[in-house]
Amino acid sequence: MYIDIHCHLTGDEYEEIGGTDGAIARARKNGVGRIVCSGFDLQSSYIAADLSARHDDVYFSAGFHPSELKKYQDGDLEKLRALCKNEKCIAVGEIGLDYHFDDNPAPETQRDLFIRQMELADEVGLPVVLHSRDAAAETLQILQSHTQLLKRGGLMHCYSYSPEMVADFAALGLYFSFGGPSTFKNAKKVWESVQRVPYDRILSETDCPYLTPVPFRGTFPNEPKNVKYIVENLALLRNENEKELKKQILDNARRLFFRLK
Repeated sequence: MYIDIHCHLTGDEYEEIGGTDGAIARARKNGVGRIVCSGFDLQSSYIAADLSARHDDVYFSAGFHPSELKKYQDGDLEKLRALCKNEKCIAVGEIGLDYHFDDNPAPETQRDLFIRQMELADEVGLPVVLHSRDAAAETLQILQSHTQLLKRGGLMHCYSYSPEMVADFAALGLYFSFGGPSTFKNAKKVWESVQRVPYDRILSETDCPYLTPVPFRGTFPNEPKNVKYIVENLALLRNENEKELKKQILDNARRLFFRLK
């Protein structure tokens, strides 16, 4: 079966096409056996938890995305801690750094909450799901300086940095997931990164509702059902058997996210 290791089904993007339940049903019809809904703030983490309670094949992660830290309030980390006790919560995330937009929270705020959420993950014994945009060197530096907080590992979701840096992040025990951009025309840097990721560290995601892959690029919203096109393309880029890679991706996901059945 396919797995969408990172998606967002907590908004209203699917209301006109059968709702979130419709998107999950279409994913099942297309061979997707596991879906991980990633929280990006406290509210979305709660919604993701509720979604996982209603669907056996849906899991979730809980955390504050760096762009959403303006919503953070004192006491929210303890609320995240409580969510992490849920047996369907497989990771703390998505967390990290995002310096892309000028109106994002200040870098020092992002760094502080990034490390504090890594500490939370270590305390509760869960992996982390990492978001990093326009912050490659600093993300790597923070991770290298806090390797003691990565005992359960972590995922570089939607990896978009240089192929050369794959080895640096892999040396920390991290895994790598690829989504729609890996299918885009002229995405040569991403293609080379796909080829450099070790066989036992590669994962598949949609990051829906955005980043719809070819052959549906430009369609909104993206859906978990489209992860199969991503896996097919990953196999093509790596010159590997698609059926075998699909199985390996599931094995990799279960190794990293030990609560994933």
